[in-house]
Amino acid sequence: MFRRLPHTNLPAFLWRLWGNSYIAQSIVKLGIPIIIGQLGSIAQQFADTIMVGQYGTMELAAAGFVNNVFNFVIYFMLGISYASTPVIGALYGKKDNRGVAQSLIDSIVVNFLFSIVIVALLILLYFNIGILHQPEEIMPYALPYFLIITVSMPFMAVFNALKQYSDAVGETKVPMWIMLGANALNILLNLPLIFGLNWEFSILNSKFSIDIAPMGLFGAGIATLISRILAVVALLIAIARLSKYREIKPSVSTRPEMHRMKQLLFLGFPISIQLGLEASSFNICAIFMGWLGAIPLAAHQIMCTISTLCFQIVYGIGAAASVLISQFRGVGDCHNVRRTANTAFFIGITLILLMIGAIQIFRYLLISCFTTSEEVVSVVLSLIPCFFIYQFGDCMQITFANALRGIAEVKKLMLYAFVSYVIVSIPLSYVFAFIFGWGGVGVWMGMPFGLTTAGFLFYFEFRSKINKL
Repeated sequence: MFRRLPHTNLPAFLWRLWGNSYIAQSIVKLGIPIIIGQLGSIAQQFADTIMVGQYGTMELAAAGFVNNVFNFVIYFMLGISYASTPVIGALYGKKDNRGVAQSLIDSIVVNFLFSIVIVALLILLYFNIGILHQPEEIMPYALPYFLIITVSMPFMAVFNALKQYSDAVGETKVPMWIMLGANALNILLNLPLIFGLNWEFSILNSKFSIDIAPMGLFGAGIATLISRILAVVALLIAIARLSKYREIKPSVSTRPEMHRMKQLLFLGFPISIQLGLEASSFNICAIFMGWLGAIPLAAHQIMCTISTLCFQIVYGIGAAASVLISQFRGVGDCHNVRRTANTAFFIGITLILLMIGAIQIFRYLLISCFTTSEEVVSVVLSLIPCFFIYQFGDCMQITFANALRGIAEVKKLMLYAFVSYVIVSIPLSYVFAFIFGWGGVGVWMGMPFGLTTAGFLFYFEFRSKINKL
């Protein structure tokens, strides 16, 4: 994907300007397909939330509760798949095609086995869901949806492994198109499965009918399961058939290697803990909102959907930077490792400012897409300023966490995440909400403190590690 910056006789300041411009272009070129794929997922979540919200407020609140539980699970699983990025990226930078192919097999096995453990833990939680003390009225809607999403986890894990492999070798467009197709299918399946379908038609003078009863939130879960299964199948076929993967795909005789699998777990587990703790701060906030009632919980679900939009766009830039950093690291180019991280951060800040402006201008139109309840709208409007405040810290922590992954320096991510989210963010959310009596606004006011703390800790850790390389 990358090439070394050529030596020239340009003055120093022009050389730095040209080099930064080239890296920025490379980040954008890699990042745009990642962002588009992520936006496809956001579009699906928007559609799910809008459709479920139109079906009923209790269903929307149940979706908010379950989705926040699974956000923690999904990010925890993503951490294991992210471990393959520095490994495969460095091998690809050194043109070790056999090592790239071997790492794909190892990553698939590790991610699948890890997902089985996660499924077992989710089933245990399913039978003890009362410990989370959520409103009783949402449980009849939440439990079936919880179960069907649990079944989809192994398919998501395998897709994550395949996608990280493709991204690490610079082929970000193939997963993008597959994600967009799967998300479009999910949205199309939502219509008959959530609201029902009664379609009568005739063929050769014979009458037929398709009658699907409305399934509400459970129907949205079935649509998600189907789309995740087909996404895995499609990406497997693409890797097996497309010429761009010919030199780096595994053969049928390739078997997983234990020492490589251990390496992936060694790298992936700290990333999983870091991502899991970050997600847990939002999930526990959802539990806090549930204590305040179904209306604040529904508003929290809408705000989480909107905030995920900004997160995924900035994440696309961070992920692209991580790929480039891993490839530069593979050939020992530390100068461009540092330059790539800094460039990605400034691109992310620019995007954040544009998104804040757009959301502020169109906030009423945006909220009206999710709900017609005046009570829910009022709570969402009160949460938007808190969301704006934490964007700088979120951009910083996304960028430099990805930079640390790119150079395979992830051990301290767990500690810094624990300090930022468990010691800072979650306690402050509780204090602001229930001791100061700020309610939903108080829950969200703890987030800027945690994310900004994480951002600065990750930045100083990256600067320390890069100076030693």
